[in-house]
Amino acid sequence: MDTNQNPVNRERIAALYPRIRGHIRVTPVLAVDGRDFGLGEFPLFLKLELFQQTGSFKARGAITNLLLREVPPAGVVAASGGNHGVAVSFAAQRFRAPARIFVPGVCSPAKRKLIQSYGAHLEIAGERYADALEASGAWVEKTGAMPIHAFDQRETLLGQGTVGLELEEQVPGLDTLLVSVGGGGLIGGIAAWFGGKVKLIGVEPELAPTLAKALEAGHPVDAEAGGIAADSLAPRRVGELMFPLAQRFIERVILVSDAAIREAQESLWSATRVAAEPGGATALAALTSRRYVPAKSERVGVLVCGGNTTAVDFSR
Repeated sequence: MDTNQNPVNRERIAALYPRIRGHIRVTPVLAVDGRDFGLGEFPLFLKLELFQQTGSFKARGAITNLLLREVPPAGVVAASGGNHGVAVSFAAQRFRAPARIFVPGVCSPAKRKLIQSYGAHLEIAGERYADALEASGAWVEKTGAMPIHAFDQRETLLGQGTVGLELEEQVPGLDTLLVSVGGGGLIGGIAAWFGGKVKLIGVEPELAPTLAKALEAGHPVDAEAGGIAADSLAPRRVGELMFPLAQRFIERVILVSDAAIREAQESLWSATRVAAEPGGATALAALTSRRYVPAKSERVGVLVCGGNTTAVDFSR
């Protein structure tokens, strides 16, 4: 794709937003204080994207694909660790299109159930995202179905960028924004929206350092793909389309341990009664593990990007 002729930028995200607004939710921002998490005194803003349709930000990119592209009779197909598959299933149901979703074995039971609840055909392919992606490619060749990539697609990046648009309207004057990174579609879209207006920091699991490795190498490279958040933050490498945006607009990447991610989940629940999945709490882990320490007056945003979890049991 020629990104010069088809740029992902602030203007295109702004033009897109009115078109998808009727299909998504404007997710709330919870204003708290660093002291609520046992940290220093600084204003902290949690963008609760886990309250989005389908339980994650992924609905934005999926809806954008269905709106901007022509769907063939064979329908749509996607490979996903879980949340993207749920979002594509939701979007396909809304636009009455057939959908087939390939997921790896690490996909959680909660996410598998959600995918099927929207009427999509679910197939398990291998153990990691790369295996599911290969299987989805074979399905495209066989049927002519329209592939919707989880992160390395212009429409997907544009849709995810609308998170930044909303956040800027909700919290003017934000200094810093922490965003979890898997394939980079979310942080890439947000980077395109802000264009350097805020200090943008990526947060990755130590066991899935895709963006950290890419920035070190100067281009996307294969990285480890494991850890507690493997069903949402462990593709083999970041997307080619987001990488120039990352090089230009992301200040740095912070790596956090699985233990720190679990602690962030627990802290989020204890302090706010918000139940996030591991990938959804990874950005907060940079703060709770003190890998990032804000100044007292620094206005810090954290994107809580997913909540498709069974970690909280209400059955008793």
